[in-house]
Amino acid sequence: MRTNEDAAARAIQCLIEGCSIRSTERLTGLNRNTILRLLEVVGQRCSSLLDSRLRNLRCRYVQCDEIWTFVQKKQRRVRGDANPYEIGDQWVFVAMDAETKLIASYFVGKRTMDSTRSFIGDLSRRLGNQVQLTTDGFPFYRNAVEDTFGLDVDFAQLVKLYGDYGQHGNERYSPGPIVEVISKVRIGNPSKSDISTSYVERQNLTMRMALRRFTRLTNAFSKKLDNLKFALAIHFAYQNFCRVHGTLRVTPAMEAGLTDHVWTIAELLCAA
Repeated sequence: MRTNEDAAARAIQCLIEGCSIRSTERLTGLNRNTILRLLEVVGQRCSSLLDSRLRNLRCRYVQCDEIWTFVQKKQRRVRGDANPYEIGDQWVFVAMDAETKLIASYFVGKRTMDSTRSFIGDLSRRLGNQVQLTTDGFPFYRNAVEDTFGLDVDFAQLVKLYGDYGQHGNERYSPGPIVEVISKVRIGNPSKSDISTSYVERQNLTMRMALRRFTRLTNAFSKKLDNLKFALAIHFAYQNFCRVHGTLRVTPAMEAGLTDHVWTIAELLCAA
């Protein structure tokens, strides 16, 4: 039997609000396989939506950061698996417009030079003007930005130095306290007062709170890389087009001039 639109919208809303697949099954009465199929179909549609709509963006200040998760097992347990790129640690690279809070680009992959180049290349193709770009101190950003943008960017990196304070080796669960933040201008003449990654880091917290797959120390982590990508596409489409930002009082897509109204979940279901 075909799932009706209201039931599908309720299931997607549950996933957006941080429910796991099985809790969504209990709340909606839909079979978990139906929910996974919905995740795939709506995720593909949202991915196409973001790919087609996020073009020629007129951003001024873009912030980039990465957030960690894993698929199936953590990296230290990956031993001779058939496709080690599909499992283990995965990083979500995120680029956010600091003014409109629009997620301009994202990429899922290993924390490597190739992933960084793919992410920065995708971001550059979506921009319609020269921007000020701020990233964290991840070293691969420097060559990726130089090779992609050339001199047509004002680029700075924000390097954070952490203290240990008694945390050593593998028992460390989170970084130590920040003891110093250093701004390093790499290309052009970026405004020093706008060298920041605060907004995108706050967005990463929203992602970890809203996506059950990112909750630490649970068994709700992604079992397949494709499902992680589908969930992220739905999340970012919802954040851009459906969720009214508390400060802006409109959605990021409205603030960026990409749409003139707040989208409903039903519109995401029909997105293309």
